[in-house]
Amino acid sequence: MNIKNVTPGNEETKEKNYVCTAVPFDLGKVVCTQGIVELLNNNIGVNLPIYLHRHQNGDWGNICVEDKLTNDEATKTGERVLSSYTICNEQVWIITERDRSCTTILITNEY
Repeated sequence: MNIKNVTPGNEETKEKNYVCTAVPFDLGKVVCTQGIVELLNNNIGVNLPIYLHRHQNGDWGNICVEDKLTNDEATKTGERVLSSYTICNEQVWIITERDRSCTTILITNEY
């Protein structure tokens, strides 16, 4: 993910002007890390399929506009796709591999 210095307000303007151009893509085999299993066990009612649906359909969650644009393009060119969501106060990434064979759900500190 890109980390850049931005002028105050600049990122907000980009976010307002962002229009998703992603196309839905295959997730392949979906796997969860041990951290996600523990998160689910400790938080009954968390609905991971909602986050998978968001990821698969271009709602990239908590990433910068540059990464959203990169993901949009990746859905068309077959590159890796990464989304980030806050679930029960944990930063969770959903990563679909470039060959679309596998999607991994993990807590960011497991990366």
